[in-house]
Amino acid sequence: MKRVTVPFFISHQGCPHTCCFCDQRMISGSGGCLPTADEIVGKIELWRLTAAGRPLEVAFFGGSFTALPENRQSELLSPLQIFLKSGVIRSVRLSTRPDYIDDRRVEYLAEMGVQTIELGVQSMDDQVLGASGRGHTAADSEAAIRCIKKRGLSAGAQLMPGLPGDTAARSLSSLERVISAGTDFIRIYPTIVLRGTELARRYAKGEYLPLTFQDGVALCKKLLHRAMQAGLPVIRIGLQGDEGLNEHTMLAGCWHPSLGQIVRSELYGDLLCQMLSRLPDTVPVTVKCHPKRISDVIGVAKANLQRSQLLGREVNIVADYVVTEEELQVEVKQQSMLRGNIITDLRYSN
Repeated sequence: MKRVTVPFFISHQGCPHTCCFCDQRMISGSGGCLPTADEIVGKIELWRLTAAGRPLEVAFFGGSFTALPENRQSELLSPLQIFLKSGVIRSVRLSTRPDYIDDRRVEYLAEMGVQTIELGVQSMDDQVLGASGRGHTAADSEAAIRCIKKRGLSAGAQLMPGLPGDTAARSLSSLERVISAGTDFIRIYPTIVLRGTELARRYAKGEYLPLTFQDGVALCKKLLHRAMQAGLPVIRIGLQGDEGLNEHTMLAGCWHPSLGQIVRSELYGDLLCQMLSRLPDTVPVTVKCHPKRISDVIGVAKANLQRSQLLGREVNIVADYVVTEEELQVEVKQQSMLRGNIITDLRYSN
């Protein structure tokens, strides 16, 4: 049964840095105040009533949780204990900086019921980290992931392709390094330029060239593909679309409210075109995919059906539970069949 996440935003709280790209208050729509114990309890009780029996997970988003003073961490975690003991809350997750993780901090969080720690890794290239004002190194991120895993907790890594000094090759290398360090899942947040940030100043002066939407999608597609090959879950691509992100707050960069679906759809479109390239353009085909992937195969706004290998061709897309979520099967007049798998058959050049 899918868990219901009860979110609490602690925008920029605890973080000792202001990175060139950062405006957490704008992203979350929060003023940056920590929730009180009464507010935490009240929100959990409210969400419990609407969860229809599904288990709850509490998540502290934004900020750097472990950089908060210990008494403030306790104020946030202590109200959860009664819910954890009763089973109302099944898990707690939070995000923090890699350089504010050590054995003592992780031990305390584990004792307070935290199961998942997400790290703002952003990049595993020290030059990119330095140019972005992150204040930590790639080695700090590797050590933090291993520290979290050693205690039996789940470690996640947030990556930000397109930061100052970043390249596609460096982004792919960053992914390889977090895979090697043992991260359990990742989020991919292509860099966007927010009004009022240092990055916006650099952009205005021509000192920073952001990812275009097309380049960002192409890079995220390669990152997702490599993560799938490594068996690494990608739990989100792109910042969530909320009131804090709109045409007034964003100046440039790769963002769309459905960016993750666009990226995943392009993977299936690429595989389908690769498979159809083996067949004459006039041959009608039936494409079978897992029911969960129908919309991905069709593409956002039917984009995949407009691609060159599909234009003018009679294509019938049908759901089939026998086909895995990563597979496509192409049948020609029910006489011959091609089978392709995103993980094992799709190829991209570096």
